[in-house]
Amino acid sequence: MSNHFKDIHIGLLIKERVNELEIDTLRICNFIKCTESEIEAMFLQKDLPTDVVLRWSKLLKFDFFRVYSQHLILYSPPVSSHEIKKLNHTSVKPMFRKNIYTREMIDFILDLIHTGQKTRAQIIADYRIPKTTLYKWISKYSNE
Repeated sequence: MSNHFKDIHIGLLIKERVNELEIDTLRICNFIKCTESEIEAMFLQKDLPTDVVLRWSKLLKFDFFRVYSQHLILYSPPVSSHEIKKLNHTSVKPMFRKNIYTREMIDFILDLIHTGQKTRAQIIADYRIPKTTLYKWISKYSNE
């Protein structure tokens, strides 16, 4: 899977996973309930309806929604403590948690450091990752 969390092209990600798993086109058509040409058209689409993404996630045994969640964690603006208190009193919807880092995200961040694309200070500032968390990741995962 691609580690490009900033600019998500869901069709390309799905096509990449289909190629990895070498799934037969007939099986895909039966499961997704589409023709082969409609499947090919989906591969070219940057965005797809959530019900279609859910079907692809089930067929390909991969959580494509996680790509969007990772985008939110890395690129959404920070929420102030005042806003959190206000939301807690007025909202019945679940809160988005900013402290969930998947292994893919950790690898993405560490790769930015190791390739010199970003410094540790830039990572801390750009992605609002606590300094201690970043240094724990570096010590824990850099030896692998």
